[in-house]
Amino acid sequence: MPHALSLRLQAGPLLCDGAMGTVLYARGVSLDACFDVLNLNNPRLVQAIHADYIAAGADLIESNTFGANRFKLAVHGLEGQVREVNRRGVRLARDVRESAGRDVLVLGSIGPLGKYLAPLGGVTAEAARAAFREQAEALVEGGADGLILETFSDLAEIALAIEAIRAVTDLPVVAQMAFTDEGVTFTGRAVAEVVRTLCALGVQAIGANCSVGSSTLYEVLEQMVPAAGSLPLSIQPNAGLPSRVGERLIYLSSPTYMAEYAARMVDAGARVVGGCCGTTPQHIAAMREALDRKRPAGRETPRPTITVRAPTAGETVGLRRERAPTTFQRKLEAGEFVVTVELDPPRGHTVEKLVQGAKLLKERGVEIVDINDGSLGRVRMAVLPTALLVREATGLDINMHFTCRDRNLMGIQADLLGAHALDVRNILAMTGDPPRAGDYVDATAVFDVDGIGLIEIVRRMNEGLDATGSSIGEPTAFHVGAALNPVAEDVDREVERFHRKVEAGARWIQTQPVYDLASLDRFLARAGGSPVPVLVGILPLHSLRHAEFLHNEVPGISIPDAVRRRLREAGDGAHRLGVAMAQELVREARLRYAGAYLMPSFGRFEVVAEVLDAVH
Repeated sequence: MPHALSLRLQAGPLLCDGAMGTVLYARGVSLDACFDVLNLNNPRLVQAIHADYIAAGADLIESNTFGANRFKLAVHGLEGQVREVNRRGVRLARDVRESAGRDVLVLGSIGPLGKYLAPLGGVTAEAARAAFREQAEALVEGGADGLILETFSDLAEIALAIEAIRAVTDLPVVAQMAFTDEGVTFTGRAVAEVVRTLCALGVQAIGANCSVGSSTLYEVLEQMVPAAGSLPLSIQPNAGLPSRVGERLIYLSSPTYMAEYAARMVDAGARVVGGCCGTTPQHIAAMREALDRKRPAGRETPRPTITVRAPTAGETVGLRRERAPTTFQRKLEAGEFVVTVELDPPRGHTVEKLVQGAKLLKERGVEIVDINDGSLGRVRMAVLPTALLVREATGLDINMHFTCRDRNLMGIQADLLGAHALDVRNILAMTGDPPRAGDYVDATAVFDVDGIGLIEIVRRMNEGLDATGSSIGEPTAFHVGAALNPVAEDVDREVERFHRKVEAGARWIQTQPVYDLASLDRFLARAGGSPVPVLVGILPLHSLRHAEFLHNEVPGISIPDAVRRRLREAGDGAHRLGVAMAQELVREARLRYAGAYLMPSFGRFEVVAEVLDAVH
């Protein structure tokens, strides 16, 4: 007996829903969060979006499982929950469908694995099939009416996905590829080749989605029609190309514009229309009206009223508490050896050199960078815009240093809230160097609180309170650390402050530059050990002159006599020796500490890149 989706595809045009991720993002979920695990952590939010799309007139809704394969979930430490996330995703959609009052079908959404196939990448065909099969089995168990493959750019990968699905079920499959604005896939395959390949794979519909807007995918559709024969076609464009406004992605296509194109696409031969990134329930409602105008009189279907309750404020707070950890946090909690590299904001207003250095570090395997905050009391670009510019240009995770020198208590909290709103959540809390250490000896400093007080402020924000105990609404999800100087002149005071920082809520410690791990070992032994991970500060030395400068002129840095003597004896080879000593420190730190915090002096990123050779 034919499946319901196959019968509906033959009967006439169907309207699919729009973007799940876009609406989740608009309702407060961070872009780097795991959208799929919300099926478990905040099901009411997911169901509320399904309900909105059904109420807008969608005939088909897709499960919130686009990224729920073992590879993408592993990024969030959730690879063991593939089946649970996928089954629950379908069941949430089915439960909403039951109250729709009309025949809405649920499609199990499957996206690409997120990793390249061999030989370009490390995923073998066997591993890919296993991952797709695992996801498909769970979607079928959840009760999907069909499966939809979306946003694939590699024909080989989508073929493996279809092969895996067919080993599990004979449910209808909609196979969609992503195309560039030049009308080819991202791997350079032409429309006709895509159609021929997909038609031969035994799917029930083929099409295109994502990446580009309505006008480009309309042109792709026109090329698909003559090549597809009688096979139904599905077209789901983005709401135009995204524009970044601050840290938000804004899609510019209006509901009216997309609705006009949806009607044209149906006229051109599309059997399924809908939307991808940027498409909202308002876009789908406009498409519904445009498609309904094409129906013969008397056949219009009444729009249902859905009774799924939207999440309450308390449930939204729960979502914030469940948001995915940052890359830095995840690595520390997983016990991985973490490497982070410090970047100083520029003295001027351009960041090109800094970005190029960050890209070099990323090529060497760095995933996290520290952005300094006015160290040594000198004027540089503010830390938050520097952090955002570097992250936008490189995709690196940011650990933002935050000092108390330049902000009063209100300013500290205002800047922290702004940082969190922009999803900068790793904070290294520091008191800060006073102005007298830099170029502006007559400038005033604030210091309403010190580094310990700053950690306390962050901890309260993570509980939903400001410094006075008043509510800030949703709690923040900062990951806060503290600085440590193991060779401080007053060791007892440093030990006491170390304990207070941890008690205030510091989740990790980063040290000042260390040139002899024995000194750090002795400090921590005196402190009774560290209950939180410790990252060892390592600043490579370039020459004897560099070492003498740091030792004699920079507060908080002490370089042992033996190290300076070795540099003196090395003569012209001092630079090579400095790199070798830093590499040795990294290797030693790997054996007994949580990570290394590398500091390139004078913007010499290439020196740190050499040191990184000891990490990989």
